Amino acid sequence: MKNKLILVVEDNSDHLELAVLALEEHSVDTEIVAARDGAGALDFLFGAGAYADRDTKKQPNLILLDIRLPKLSGLDVLRSIRANPLTSAVPVVMLTSSGEASDIASSYQGGANGFVRKPVDFGAFSDKLNRLQGYWLCVNEAVPS
Repeated sequence: MKNKLILVVEDNSDHLELAVLALEEHSVDTEIVAARDGAGALDFLFGAGAYADRDTKKQPNLILLDIRLPKLSGLDVLRSIRANPLTSAVPVVMLTSSGEASDIASSYQGGANGFVRKPVDFGAFSDKLNRLQGYWLCVNEAVPS
């Protein structure tokens, strides 16, 4: 069993594949779980639907969350994460193509720990994800479980 867990919530297949590749390239003992929409992310986090048998005591060490998602927006997912004691302290970084000031403000107002714009260049994208992963999984002191 892997020591750390990252949940990547991304509906774009290409972006998801690149994110997983970049995270795996630099990860040490990290499990990466992907959700393709907001509802799937909440099912994973709260042990519902396809994840009804999942032990929800093991929550991600980091959630990378896109803003524009089908079924339930990233901001709605963020609000649900912050409202539930199981997940309220899990670090959430908005990882999105958006650079709109209103999206940045809404993300921080909703409780995001960070807002990162996805670079177009894979090398730059990989570098950003490596630094995010390093900070949140190796440098940052998380709330004890």
